[in-house]
Amino acid sequence: MTERISIELPGFGHANPIPVASRIGPFLASGALTGRDPASGVLPTGLDQQVVNVFAHVRALVRAVDASTDSILKMTFHLADPRDRETLNREWLAMFPDPAHRPARQVIAARLDGRALVHCDLLAVLPEPSPSTSTPPAA
Repeated sequence: MTERISIELPGFGHANPIPVASRIGPFLASGALTGRDPASGVLPTGLDQQVVNVFAHVRALVRAVDASTDSILKMTFHLADPRDRETLNREWLAMFPDPAHRPARQVIAARLDGRALVHCDLLAVLPEPSPSTSTPPAA
């Protein structure tokens, strides 16, 4: 069986003893990615900046596992007001401009903690390491 690896992000974490994401082989599943500012940890009051921050955490997470947003298979967004998708769609289109290569997406109405207006979680299938990064066979 493949070993599970916990993924952490500098400057972003959870109050509970859980990692930001977990990986088994090529599969990466995140926990809740919130709208807290990646530099200060402060939660902005508006949805626009919270969504921008969520997408920044998504980018940081895939970079942390040497992948790109092309590896994302599905994203689920939990919105305090699920009808409020203008900001979400703007960031979504910026990250995934090609309609033929977007991940699946689901938006769910949610009652979130504190002033949070959005959370996101994702599932990604990571690429195999390239042969050039693997250890060469012993001579």
